[in-house]
Amino acid sequence: MGIAMMTVAISSCDDSTDSIGSSLTSNVDKFEIVSDEFTVSTNSITVDSVLARSEYCYLGRIKDPETGAYVTSDYLTQFAVLENESDHLFADKDLIVSKDEQQQIIADSCHINIVINQWKGDSLTAMKMIAYEMDKPIEENQLYYSNFDPIAKGYVSEDGFKQPKTFSVVDMRLSETELTQLANKQYSQYINVQLNKPYTDRNGVTYNNYGTYILRNYFQHPEYFKNSYSFIHNVCPGFYFRITDGLGEMSQISATQLTVYYRFQLNGEDTVYVGDKVFNGTSEVLQTTRISNDQDAIRQLAADNTCTYIKTPAGIFTEVTLPVDEIKAGHENDTITSAKIAFTRLNSTSEYSDALLYQPTKLLMIPKDSLTSFFENRNLPNNIVSYIATYSSQYNTYTYENISELINYMYYTKKDNGGSSYVAAHPEWNKVVLIPVTVTETSQSSSYGYATTLTTSISNEMNITSLRLVGGSANPHAPITISVIYNKTKK
Repeated sequence: MGIAMMTVAISSCDDSTDSIGSSLTSNVDKFEIVSDEFTVSTNSITVDSVLARSEYCYLGRIKDPETGAYVTSDYLTQFAVLENESDHLFADKDLIVSKDEQQQIIADSCHINIVINQWKGDSLTAMKMIAYEMDKPIEENQLYYSNFDPIAKGYVSEDGFKQPKTFSVVDMRLSETELTQLANKQYSQYINVQLNKPYTDRNGVTYNNYGTYILRNYFQHPEYFKNSYSFIHNVCPGFYFRITDGLGEMSQISATQLTVYYRFQLNGEDTVYVGDKVFNGTSEVLQTTRISNDQDAIRQLAADNTCTYIKTPAGIFTEVTLPVDEIKAGHENDTITSAKIAFTRLNSTSEYSDALLYQPTKLLMIPKDSLTSFFENRNLPNNIVSYIATYSSQYNTYTYENISELINYMYYTKKDNGGSSYVAAHPEWNKVVLIPVTVTETSQSSSYGYATTLTTSISNEMNITSLRLVGGSANPHAPITISVIYNKTKK
């Protein structure tokens, strides 16, 4: 077998060296590098809602300095139970010493902490909200957009269990040391909601507080606590936090913590210990932000054709019409090696914008017909039909270095599907949309010791952001262009 294989290898070789030089240089000689530049048109489009699947939730109300409209963010969250902890969430029943006059187990107290990651606006302004216990859970197999109203949809009863709360982001009752630590981000600020008033469950049983309801259910129905699904569907469907008054502050919420406190003693000891159990509401369970915005004000702003706008979480995106036919005209047999386009940021129109509105860091470019499916299908940028650009403070731009694959995709999709008939059926075939996104990344080390960064998820930016870009049909600045480089076949 070895001899036969060697024979084949020898016989497949060619002793002639005539073609060695040409094999190295002929491909270069057959092509010439040609560059060109094309004008790109843009305009603003309005969106009434986006998929509310995000790592963070938002709570607050501000007045948008660009539209004059009030923007309110409420949110709801469920709470998680880890399966490997379900058998020991609390101390053994016989060890608990927190009891009422009938010697029934009780919780000493219960509260929710809403952990604030960051905020915009006046941290001392007084805000009012209501924390509602949900009547039933929202299901995980459905998609929820930022205009989803759990009260209007029957998931929350305004006559059910609720707790009003007045708060400010910075609690001036803190000591100077604590305020300094807070300013230096040495610990997180939170909104504390007490749940210590009497609570009546759906079966008509009344408890001295919400924590006692959870504690007694744990010992009476341990199967309700075996995992998050059982806990959410049998004990706590979640809470909805709704802003009712106040203006001038918006908080980004990193976590919501439901904590139950009780006392217990260990066998043979006189010491009384304080036990607590924290149920976390994070992105690991279902949570969603509801945005209330003035759509008339949004449409008026989008009508400004001297620029284009991008406003989140539900407001305005920038639509880009790519000159695909012009780029390919006369270059049908040439290869596009590069297609670079940059979008320049304009200063905000209000001196208050920077104080209240964030500027998006990353913009996703996708075909307009993928505006909803990209996020619903949990897609990631593939540098073929979807791209990410990061803001450059040096150049004041968002730059897409090479979208040649997208140009080719659009051109050949149209060509292979009947050309003009395809355009008639898909009038937006050459349009893309720029969307602010939150990008979740993770670092991964290779076998050679090099660290690479992988994008693990993309979600709509749910923060209050605003951006003005050069463009629009009445653009007073230099036009937006796309720079194209071809490998042109020599004749």
